[in-house]
Amino acid sequence: MTPRTGADTGAVERPVGIGTNAPPAFGSDVIADTLRALGIEYIALNPGASYRGLHDSIVNYLGNKMPQMLLCLHEEVAVAIAHGYARVTGRAMAAAVHSNVGLLHASMSIFDAWCNRSPVLVLGATGPVDAAKRRPWIDWIHTSADQGAIVRDFTKWDDQPSSPAAAREALARAAWMANSLPKGPVYVNFDAELQEMKLPEPLPPFDVAQYTPPVMTGISPAALSALAADLKQARHPLVFFGRGSRSLEAWNRRVALVETLDAQAATRLNQAAVFPTGHPAHVGNPVSIGPGPELMEAMRAADVMLCLDWVDIGGMFRALGAPPKARIVTVTLDHTIHRGWNKDYQALAPASTYIAADPDAIVEALLGELAGHVPARPKLRRNPPPAVSPLPRDKLYGPHIPELLRAATRGRDVCLTYLTISWDSARWPLHHPLDYTGNSEGGAIGAGPGVSVGVALALKGSGRLPVAVLGDGDFLMGVTAIWTAVHYRIPLLVLVANNRSFYNDEVHQERVARMRQRPVENKWIGQRISDPEIDVAALARAQGARAFGPIESVEALERILPEAIAAVDNGEVSVVDVRIEPGYLEEVSAAMMRKV
Repeated sequence: MTPRTGADTGAVERPVGIGTNAPPAFGSDVIADTLRALGIEYIALNPGASYRGLHDSIVNYLGNKMPQMLLCLHEEVAVAIAHGYARVTGRAMAAAVHSNVGLLHASMSIFDAWCNRSPVLVLGATGPVDAAKRRPWIDWIHTSADQGAIVRDFTKWDDQPSSPAAAREALARAAWMANSLPKGPVYVNFDAELQEMKLPEPLPPFDVAQYTPPVMTGISPAALSALAADLKQARHPLVFFGRGSRSLEAWNRRVALVETLDAQAATRLNQAAVFPTGHPAHVGNPVSIGPGPELMEAMRAADVMLCLDWVDIGGMFRALGAPPKARIVTVTLDHTIHRGWNKDYQALAPASTYIAADPDAIVEALLGELAGHVPARPKLRRNPPPAVSPLPRDKLYGPHIPELLRAATRGRDVCLTYLTISWDSARWPLHHPLDYTGNSEGGAIGAGPGVSVGVALALKGSGRLPVAVLGDGDFLMGVTAIWTAVHYRIPLLVLVANNRSFYNDEVHQERVARMRQRPVENKWIGQRISDPEIDVAALARAQGARAFGPIESVEALERILPEAIAAVDNGEVSVVDVRIEPGYLEEVSAAMMRKV
């Protein structure tokens, strides 16, 4: 593969013969102009005739720049890339999907972005709405009466404007809503006729900035003083850090709040990095499904709990067996977008005080109120780092991946773009808000590759090494995202933790068999990806990536990682097929301990 160090993503597909094409002449030109005015850098898409007008405007009117098209081989991948980009930048990127069929394909990724509260501007098309103007057969099957209904229960807003002026306003409203807390995906559907119509006269000026102001949320001075007083008096405060921005300033303020209060802190593995997991105040490992023993103990001892946009705090409390005795303060805006169709709002949780505000803004305000505060008791509480068992070398286990990756990247800034469910977080403490951008909150298998490409796109030029650690099932479902990364010169390292199984479901089948007193030996049927085993490296190579593997020993992974990383530093996409022993962390740890 030709070295691509410093390769420009925008140089891959340059249109020719482009003039000024100003002012806009067609409805789709207005849409394209508005996307540029909104600051949309990229639009990931799988092409379709329903939005051929907009496609032409982006290429031949804007010159395929701001936004630039990113061709994807599946609509799920297109939206996942936009989702990943938003995880780093906090801003909506656009994704275009073709008609009702493209929206149906994209719906899983839209749902995943919704559960993750990530802003994505999804553009679609239909029509022509005027039945008299539809081509035989194809236009009829690609026209729906209410296309937005397909995704309405997991988007913040949708619209189908019927004029260029209305389209301009709809895009501004959509981007404004997507980027305002709580963030989330939106969908705007354009009639094919609207796109292709010639403008009878110029539209009046439209200042996008005036129609998309930042939405400020806060707390009354009296409520802030009362909250600060509660925290000052607490002897055992516990802070749950949930969703938060990638801002380093916000990260530092969270650390300062915990240290000012001499509090303990908890984080979630599914969430992006919001607090240093190696800090002495951090309790145990980040929460995966439920609280570990260290956090259970901290919850029982706490007298004040500050819950900052934590997902499923009710589930955490239920693990205690009874409501906590502590005073509970919840800070979130999430309740403003809860729907009835899906239950992503989680269990109803008790709260002594409920503050509808941006948690990062509340942390900043609290630090001002707590200036000069000295905790009422000595700073004795210190949480030891989570125990890390020595790893045997006779077989390749899941925990070898963070162990060997850490050794191979020592001294470098790494961004974990996505993680397999079996990730051993004790072997990889987080120290920066870009150390980790989170997992699938929607439980979307196949999202990992696309999200990782979007994260890597947003990180280009940052100096950070983007690394995805994906399960084999996740990789296989989203593998075509690798082609997009290679094509547009988006460097990325992908390690496939390949246990040749949909192992999560093996665990479920074993539980059911035990409950019913049936043979657990059959749990693998309908789960194992074997006979034949899929050549993951060959699939990656087919997308144009530098591929390694299968890797089946500790020594081989140690040897290959530096070469794979060097290829990424050279501007390439590296995929390593790591054949690990089946089993999740608890099972693997028990097996490893028997070897030591």
